Amino acid sequence: MSLLLSSGNWYDLRDLGNLSGALLDALDEVVPFGVVYVVAALIGFVASFLLFVLPSQLFVGVYGERRIIGRMQSRLGPNRVGPFGLLQPIADAIKLIQKEALTPTGADRAVMYIAPIIFVMPAVLLWAVIPFGENMVIADIPVGLMYFLAVSALPVIATFMAGWSANNKYSLFGAMRIVSMAISYESPLVISLLGAVVMTGTISLSGMVQWADEYTIWLVFVQPLAFVIYFICVSAELNRTPVDIAEAESEIVAGYLTEYSGMKWGLFYGMDIGYALAASAFAATVFLGGYTFFGLEQWVPGWLLFIAKVYAIYFIFIWTRGTLPRLRADQLMAFAWKFLLPLGVFNLLVVTTERMVWAEQDYADGLIYLFAVVNIAVSVALAYAWARFNGYRPERTPTRPRLVKQAGGYIPVGDQP
Repeated sequence: MSLLLSSGNWYDLRDLGNLSGALLDALDEVVPFGVVYVVAALIGFVASFLLFVLPSQLFVGVYGERRIIGRMQSRLGPNRVGPFGLLQPIADAIKLIQKEALTPTGADRAVMYIAPIIFVMPAVLLWAVIPFGENMVIADIPVGLMYFLAVSALPVIATFMAGWSANNKYSLFGAMRIVSMAISYESPLVISLLGAVVMTGTISLSGMVQWADEYTIWLVFVQPLAFVIYFICVSAELNRTPVDIAEAESEIVAGYLTEYSGMKWGLFYGMDIGYALAASAFAATVFLGGYTFFGLEQWVPGWLLFIAKVYAIYFIFIWTRGTLPRLRADQLMAFAWKFLLPLGVFNLLVVTTERMVWAEQDYADGLIYLFAVVNIAVSVALAYAWARFNGYRPERTPTRPRLVKQAGGYIPVGDQP
């Protein structure tokens, strides 16, 4: 393990909090009281947002996503600017900065200018409670999960402001869809996370990471249904394909972004990727053990393991975007209220019962692995049974190509019975 010599002390690079802590301790002796707290916040902002989120937006969220989706769709993706197309995100950013930010004459100019700024602010605040390592968190508050949920609900206000202020009916329709999706999917999202809270017994994000490390199991195995519900609900709230009905070009042009251009549009686009990265970081913290990896963090820096988990979950967002077709608005609403919400309630009932049994057994370590096996089987059976109850019948894949007549499609007038 590589070590760094600083001020006569050896600091382990597995925990970068040691470096920032030594810097703040030395600074506290020479600056007025209270300044060190401001510096600590600035260090956290630079490390988490400027050094991780912004480069990830460019080279993972823009270049990587376009490249991977291109491969999924049997094409190359960006490959001209720079070696392997690596400079394409830089070229796109320069072009976007140079574009004129137009404002319609009938729009509410003040609200239209403020909306992108309000949309960016929560994307920065979310990273304050995400633990990159054991001592690498800006604000290790005991209610980190509630903080994350509260702050992540603020972008809905900004998107509605953007759609309403543009004085465009398509923008307003898109903004109203954003609000309706947030209302519909927030309920199963919170209920799914309640299952995680009940099982771990804490709403602290650092506490959930410590729980996974203590029992040597990731919560995704104990609460697989909660993870699936979380992922689907977050995809809807992030307005990502296949649930991007607020920006459905085939229906409402570009939704609430129809009248935006230049960097005003760029702020919305960039922070959409930022929110997806934050949602991936939250899922990695709650469901994948955060910066721990069954003891591997003793040799590999935990913050590297955490970043790898974030990118792995973000890859699933890319995967669903590149392979699944878009849902209709009515299908999306029905799926939340008729399918996800009942499953979330039943999952909460199951995990509450298991928690009571576990408490009676004095929290035996081996019992949690039995719960994991049972919950995986129950989740699959429950999802299948509830889908059948709601009338879903999977179509058999045809063994040979079917003609239009056989598939029940268009029949010429002369061939009609």
